[in-house]
This record gives sequence, C-alpha cells and structure tokens, in this order.
Amino acid sequence: MNLLQATGLDRFNPAQGGVRGMRIVASGLLVIMAGLYLFARRHEGADAAAGWGYLRAFAEAAMVGGLADWFAVTALFRHPLGLPIPHTAIIPRNKDRIGTSLAAFLRVNFLTASVVARRMGRVDVAGAIGRLLANPPQGGRTREGIGRALATILESLGDDKLGATIKGALANRLRGFDIAPLLGRTLDAAIIENRHAEMLDGIIGWASRILLHNEGMIHDMVQARTGKFMRWTGLDEKLSTAIVEGLHKLLDDMSTDPQHPLRLKAQEGLEQLADKLQHDRETQAKVAELKADLLESPAVAAWLDRLWQSARLRLIEAARDPNAALGGQVGEALKQLGETLQNDAGLRRTINRFARRITVGLVADYGDGIVTLVSDTIKSWDAHTVTLQLENAVGRDLQYIRVNGTLVGGLIGIGLHAIAQLI
Repeated sequence: MNLLQATGLDRFNPAQGGVRGMRIVASGLLVIMAGLYLFARRHEGADAAAGWGYLRAFAEAAMVGGLADWFAVTALFRHPLGLPIPHTAIIPRNKDRIGTSLAAFLRVNFLTASVVARRMGRVDVAGAIGRLLANPPQGGRTREGIGRALATILESLGDDKLGATIKGALANRLRGFDIAPLLGRTLDAAIIENRHAEMLDGIIGWASRILLHNEGMIHDMVQARTGKFMRWTGLDEKLSTAIVEGLHKLLDDMSTDPQHPLRLKAQEGLEQLADKLQHDRETQAKVAELKADLLESPAVAAWLDRLWQSARLRLIEAARDPNAALGGQVGEALKQLGETLQNDAGLRRTINRFARRITVGLVADYGDGIVTLVSDTIKSWDAHTVTLQLENAVGRDLQYIRVNGTLVGGLIGIGLHAIAQLI
C-alpha cells in the first residue's frame, strides 16, 4: 500500500481528467496544506498542549515538499513561473540530444545484425504462417490484409529472391529424392492390379502408328540391301511388303491376345525392371545418374522457371481478391501448405532460415538509415509538440510524485517537530 492508498487519494481516477485532473489534485492538496498551516498557526499559541504544533509542522513541511516537487516536475517541461532559471525546461532544451541518444540506443540494442539474428533465431516465422494459412480468418480486415500482404510479397520478391530460392530448394529436393524405389513400387503395384496391360497396349499402339507412317522407309531399306536380280524381278518389293505386313500382324496379335508370347515376355521384363528398381544398387545408381543429368539440363531448368512464373502470377492474381486468395482451390492449396509448414520440420527450418537472412540483410542494409530517420524526425519536431507528447505520456505519474512529496514532507515535518520537542 502506497501513501495515496493510505490517505484515500487513490480514489481520484486520473483517467477521467488526465494530466490536468491529476495536476488539480496535487495543487489542491498543496492549497489544503497551506490552509492547515494557517489554521494550526492561529491556534498553536492559544492552546499549546493540544498538539497544534505537530499539525503546523506537518503542514509546513508538506508545503515545502510539495513546492519542491512541483518545481522539479515543472522544470522538466518548462520554466517554472516563466522564469528562465538555469537547468529548467530540460526536455525542450535537449530535444535534439534526446533524439540522437534514442537513435543510438535503437541502433546498438535493436538494429545490429547479431542482435536481430539472435532474436530471429527464437521466432518461428514458418510456424506462425502455417497456423494462419491452415486456419485463415473467415472475414473482416484480417482476411483482406492477408490477401494484400500476400500479393505485395509475391510482387516484390522476384526471381533474384524468392523465385531463385524456391526453384533451388525444389531442385535440391529432387536431387536428394531416391526416385528408383518409388518407380519400382509403382510399377510393381501396376502389374499386380493388371494396370500394366493398358501401358503395354499403349506401347503396341504407338509402335503400330510408327510402323504405319514409316512403311516407305522399310521398302527403301529392303530395296537398298537386295541385289539387281531381285530388283529386276520385283522380289524386293514383295519382300518388303511381306515384312511390313508381318510386323503389322505381329502387333495386331499382341494387342488382341493377352497371352501372346512376346506380350508375356514384355510383362516379364517389366517385372524384372520393377524388382531391380527396388533392390538392385546398380540399376538405382543408373536411375540416379539419369535424374541428375536431367536436372542439370537447360530444358528442366526452363521448365522449373516456367512452373514458378506461372504459379507466381496465378497466386498474385488470386491474392488481389481476398475470397479467391483464401478460398477455392488456391485456398485449399494454401491450407495444405500451412499444414505442411506445421508438420515438416525441415521445410520450416528452411523458411525460418530464409526469413532470418532476409531480416538480417535488411537491418545490415537499412539499419543506419532507420536510425537517421528516427533522429532526424525527432529533431524536426517542434519543442512544444515533444513536450506535450511526453507530458501526456508520463504527466499523471509525475503529478503523483507531487502528491507523494507533499505527504512525505508532512510526515518528515512531524518527525522533526517530535525530535525538537524531545530535545
């Protein structure tokens, strides 16, 4: 319990009158002390035994304490009674120095790369984004703000930032993914469920179309490899026609007969391939090498770039409409992304690392500019404006100091008067 609570003065609600109301309370208490002093002084001589001396000492010391604290509080913001007393109006006179000190404090304690990196290391940016995307707000300004923020981020982060990061991360994930066992299990499941028959039918149909469009080339090949006698007798044409018709019949028989020997042989080859993809190290190494060559090819790089650009443009277009940004297929994709961000620790670390690097880079590049902006802004403020803002922020507490000073001064006065009486 402080002195205000002990005396009941805490029942004054400063919020009702703000700084002015609390100033009236403190000044009113000082006036009361002056009245008590005059009243006690008048009756002290008439009845010295009634304790009027203690009341006078209390009121007298309370006035001194209250006036001293009034001077101290007033000196912070202005000249007391308008008199240019040295070392008063402290805040208006030192406005520029306060701005410089505040900017320096901000630079040293907040806008250094090490401080930001350390604090960002404890911030789960990806987790927060994941929770927001997984459970987006259903309406209101928050929903609209998310859409606008998403569009702004996607527009500002081009290929040299987010695009390069995403494409690089996707390529790295593909490089680190062992695709051979997955292909083997997929092929194995297709054979068990007899879905490979459709694939064989497709291959046979493709071969039939290739043969149909290249019959002339087969005739030319047979004619080039036969002698003059066969060409003179026309046997070369009959031979090439027989070859083409035989190939067509073979492919037709394979497409209509599920138990055709060549078809069964192809199925056996697929079964062996599925087993090797899952268990043979040499086959897996060849598939991995082929995958690496594909990822290094310009065609795959161009495909990844087109994929990213298309997704980015669609996301920007959808994000401009809050309902589209967080609803429909885009919304479902964002929800899945949010769930993935919450469950995939590796992806979350990658995004948090990216956010930390971006933030640290911004601080390193623009920290001095932010500090200069803060300092110059404070220096450009009018002294009266700065004083008024600070007084509104802490003025009520400073008026409490006046009240406490008055009461503490009065108690000290009683103590000193008691000591004088004992002596």
